[in-house]
Amino acid sequence: MVLAALLSGTVAVFWPILPELWTIWWEDSNNSHGLLVPVIAAYLVWIKRDRLRGLPIHPSGWGLTLLVFSLLLYLFGLKVHLALPARVALVLSVGGVVWWNFGTAMARYLWFPLAFLAFMIPVPDTLTGIIGFPLQLFASSVSASLIALLGISVLREGTMLYFAKASLEVAEACSGIRSMVSYLTLGTLFAHLAGGETGRVQKAILLLSTIPLALMVNIVRVSVTGILAAYFGSRVARGFLHEFSGFVVFGLGFLLLWGEVAMLRRMNGKSHLVAPQPLTAPQEIL
Repeated sequence: MVLAALLSGTVAVFWPILPELWTIWWEDSNNSHGLLVPVIAAYLVWIKRDRLRGLPIHPSGWGLTLLVFSLLLYLFGLKVHLALPARVALVLSVGGVVWWNFGTAMARYLWFPLAFLAFMIPVPDTLTGIIGFPLQLFASSVSASLIALLGISVLREGTMLYFAKASLEVAEACSGIRSMVSYLTLGTLFAHLAGGETGRVQKAILLLSTIPLALMVNIVRVSVTGILAAYFGSRVARGFLHEFSGFVVFGLGFLLLWGEVAMLRRMNGKSHLVAPQPLTAPQEIL
């Protein structure tokens, strides 16, 4: 009942920004992973439920401080019409509510699910604009070289690829930012689920590898789309086959990331992902 009341109160306070957030998750493919983030975070809390029942509950004033700060940040975001501060405030407020009402021990134990909620914040348009164009140029350049190696005539001008009977633009949506954020989300989750047997250095390697992995799979996707455009025309390449190739290539990246996790775990004598094990005492969370 307490959790339901706190959840309802949080939804009520932040309702002004929730419909727009949902629309972005649902309609913007760059941020569609945001739909799954709260579900995954809830699952990570659920698998810890037995241990949570045994933790002492000592409300913390520090949690109230964090909650007040997040609410002030939220009001600031609404006042100046900036979405990012308001969305960050939503994530911080959830942590503040848990910390304030249930205490430091529980907040420490749930630090990862609470921090993981940050991945549901959409990538700011300004960041997309700054990083997106250089990535577009990079993807178009490398893809043009790969396509040429296959014996297909291609001319690149900026982010445009020209073929004998078709042309293709490497748009901002194909810059690789979508893959980068999605794989970083997956990599962070996999590193957590890998358990304590996987060392910090190996987890850092896993997280850092998500960036070149995202770039690689995006280049594969652009190259495949270019090949489709060369043989079947721009219209076919931009239709169903283009979208389907995106799912296939993302699945390939997912398998490569999973394989990397398995390899890192074998280096520590483990070969599969496991759920984080309950700790025997709150002080062991440090």
